[in-house]
Amino acid sequence: MLTALTTTSADPAVAIGTLVGTVVAAIFGIVIAGLPTAGVFRKAGEPGWQGFVPILNTFVLLKIAGRPLWWFLLLLVPVVNVVVLIVLWNDVSKSFGHGPGFTVGLVLLPLIFLYVLWLDGSTYRGPAAAQPAAAPAVA
Repeated sequence: MLTALTTTSADPAVAIGTLVGTVVAAIFGIVIAGLPTAGVFRKAGEPGWQGFVPILNTFVLLKIAGRPLWWFLLLLVPVVNVVVLIVLWNDVSKSFGHGPGFTVGLVLLPLIFLYVLWLDGSTYRGPAAAQPAAAPAVA
């Protein structure tokens, strides 16, 4: 036996409230994530507003790290993107004079460590990937 589907109409005020709440939460999230990114970009000599633009900020991050822009395509490939992101965070860490421990922080807690990178006293030293590797010391 087939039963008829019944539909209920939600109160319009609930729908509008949900929409407003979602928009406010989205704006809050963009600001919370964009602030440290914009601060890091300014430290690297890039315009800070780019930190608030979703796809553009990835291209700017690649530039700061010294990686080619086509690496963006690698970030779209499952599994490969994890490796590329770790390399990218490592290059960003090196570009600001930090070591492997800071890279681990950027990989595991990127939002917190971007705030640290923005607000600490480190300076941008140029794209790490573009710098030649240091020659091993000969004794």
